[in-house]
Amino acid sequence: MSTNTIIARGGVEFVPPISLAFWRWLTVFLILTPFFYQEIFSKKKEFKKEFFKLFFLGSMGCGVCGAFPFIAGMTTTMANIGIIYTSSPVIIILLSFFLFNEKPNLLKIIGLIVCILGVFVIISKGNINLLLNFTFTSGDFWVFGAAAGWALYSIYLLNWRSKFSLMARFTLISMFGFISLLPFALIENIYFVKTNYNESFLFWVLFAAISPSIIAFSLHTRLQSYLGASLAGFGLYLFAVYGAIFGIIIFKEPLLNFHYFGGALVFLGVYLARGIKL
Repeated sequence: MSTNTIIARGGVEFVPPISLAFWRWLTVFLILTPFFYQEIFSKKKEFKKEFFKLFFLGSMGCGVCGAFPFIAGMTTTMANIGIIYTSSPVIIILLSFFLFNEKPNLLKIIGLIVCILGVFVIISKGNINLLLNFTFTSGDFWVFGAAAGWALYSIYLLNWRSKFSLMARFTLISMFGFISLLPFALIENIYFVKTNYNESFLFWVLFAAISPSIIAFSLHTRLQSYLGASLAGFGLYLFAVYGAIFGIIIFKEPLLNFHYFGGALVFLGVYLARGIKL
């Protein structure tokens, strides 16, 4: 899922952000439909009953979380995206408490704090001045909106039971995702930036559809079924660790001491959040 930050910074240079999000989820739907259409058509009554829930999940998980980070990537940095996205697990814990009375234990709170510290160490490269000089841009508010949208998606995905299988439900969520994005993609294309349908467009759309969408969303849904929304949300803190690994492997960035220290804090925080005593 952390490859989404690469798309947020690199993909929007070639494909307008809302258009990229729209074509991403339309592609996901087209890829998955041949495998799950029989189940979907055989459960028409369940579809009608779950219509609002599926539309909400699609608009939050695919619409808001699909478009907002790409819009943010035009005016903010990957560091800012990483820092602000750390608010999502906090929002998940708060909403889980207020909406579903899921009370976090002390170890989970400690784990949350340790994870945040680890992310800050990696993003700041061990230099506290970078955090002290942190400034907001317009893109940062889009990131916060995406973090809130992901929190809502995660909580209701777990607490709204469905008669559909995991992947059939995901297929329907992706359908409502691109439907919710369609009017905004048309407005963007007509009044702001036109989409160029070239090789770069094809690469970024396919990459976005497969890596941070089909693979990441399906695995995250399965993870939630085992751990619950609030604990699964801690996976977001691994974004910074994997982002650093991408930088080292793909962009030949050096492996420095703050990578080890920050990574160790993140993994320790996730371990503590499981509620297991050391």
